[in-house]
Amino acid sequence: MLTGKLVTLRPLTAEDYPRLTEFKNDIELQLLGDGSPPVPSTLAAVTELQDRRAQAGDNYSFAIDVDGDLIGDIGLFNLNRVSRLAEVGIGIGDRNYLGKGYGREAMALILDYGFRIQNFRKIWLETFAHNERAIRSYLAVGFVEEGRYREHSWVGGTYVDLVVMGLLRREWAGLPS
Repeated sequence: MLTGKLVTLRPLTAEDYPRLTEFKNDIELQLLGDGSPPVPSTLAAVTELQDRRAQAGDNYSFAIDVDGDLIGDIGLFNLNRVSRLAEVGIGIGDRNYLGKGYGREAMALILDYGFRIQNFRKIWLETFAHNERAIRSYLAVGFVEEGRYREHSWVGGTYVDLVVMGLLRREWAGLPS
């Protein structure tokens, strides 16, 4: 487990899947997510996805826990051991915890895990340009914009830019903890 002042990152368990299913069915939050048009998710589908990820062993997925409550998930995936790269993804599914620093701390914890424990050289992510809250949070922990794909994704009735951000280990090491 990775523990900060606000959140604990712990392994996801089958008991988390019903709550994750709730998060996956929040259309407005999903429109800020991965670019796929939101579709209804069943508990069975979420369980299958999480079980497949756990068996593949090619990602590190964590529950974001606050005082015993699951508020979201975070993980490193698309791992490239040769180039020492990992993509990071985060989702705060409980709206009561948005904009209060929980996601930022969870991101700081997973960056520490990725750089210090797993020895990645670079951690990167993609987000939509209209997700300003997320971009502010990513900038605050050290990510820089590396590029953008203009009008790349169809989201909620319009085409939006996809922003690519990255953080190098040497940049992260100079940041205050």
